[in-house]
Amino acid sequence: MNNTLRIFIEKIEQLQSKGDQYFPDGLFPAYRTNKLIGYKRPDTTIFFSAIITFTLQSIRDRLQPQLAEKVDLICNRVVKNYPDFQNKDGLKTYNFWQTKPSRHFPNGHIFHRFEHFRIPDDIDDTAFIYLTTTPSGEELIWLKDKLKLHANGSRRQITNTYPEYKTLTAYSTWFGKNMYIEFDISVLCNIMYCIFKYNLPLDEYDTASLTYIRSVIETGRYLTIPFRCAHQYPRTALIVYHVTRLVAAFDPVILLDIKQKLINDTIQLLKVSQSPMDRVILATSLMRLGIKTERIPVGNFTSDEFKGFYFFIAGLLTAYENPMLYRFSNLPLFHMHWICEAHCWTLLAEYETLWNSVEKHA
Repeated sequence: MNNTLRIFIEKIEQLQSKGDQYFPDGLFPAYRTNKLIGYKRPDTTIFFSAIITFTLQSIRDRLQPQLAEKVDLICNRVVKNYPDFQNKDGLKTYNFWQTKPSRHFPNGHIFHRFEHFRIPDDIDDTAFIYLTTTPSGEELIWLKDKLKLHANGSRRQITNTYPEYKTLTAYSTWFGKNMYIEFDISVLCNIMYCIFKYNLPLDEYDTASLTYIRSVIETGRYLTIPFRCAHQYPRTALIVYHVTRLVAAFDPVILLDIKQKLINDTIQLLKVSQSPMDRVILATSLMRLGIKTERIPVGNFTSDEFKGFYFFIAGLLTAYENPMLYRFSNLPLFHMHWICEAHCWTLLAEYETLWNSVEKHA
């Protein structure tokens, strides 16, 4: 048995909550932070638990039976929490936080007191929950129709984007009748992954979403201004990770022309990156696309390598469509970073599994 993989899976298993005042049984502890103001709070979100489940399920069949059984147990304990994050009216969309009652910005002192900070369900969490369960055909058709209702131009028009994207009928990050429209390239990759996975028929909304993804890579905006292209995943390495995952799995025709640019850019990014975890996800991205990289000694990693790494943020000013306020939205002062140790170990397990697979085929 691969000892490094076993250690990673066991660390993930040990970090899974047994149930306490902050994290129900089966969830993985996560925290929202802003170092500039000395802010750190335990965050009872389904997001990290769902993406850990998705990633573990994606490598499960390459694991030895004993580890595969552990992964099944871990994932089953996460999935039982999904109903607590389902739409408050019983619809089959999902929220970042528990919904009945709403527990937005949980375990804090200020934000949870204001309805302004209560967020609607989103397509990101919804995509991962659909991807890690077995939705019925009827539920999938319903979701596809629901996505159209909240796409750009259906009820509202996007304002916080580049002029050439304002008429794209791409999917918005958010459900919610009165919520602003937002394009996030990584979120769009996740919902398109779900649509391709379940072989749902493609339409103009899917084409527009893929067109946005292609353009952000083609123009190099993901290299120079990642925040404008991905409010939730506003770093180039994170965008690379999400786009390559979609391309490697389904090779959408619309994205064929950007594949080589993505490879070339990622090779250069890996050469200069100083962040251990960014190097891991960049190398993972290249391996997905068939490019072998130098070995990263992930077996020697400790939690020290996770310091400073964040996978997801919330920009507190991105919701404002006022151009003046939006101008300040990319300032770190107005960003909440979400961190999760178990997810970092999961990314290492994913890297190790892909590395072993590449070595085996080599």
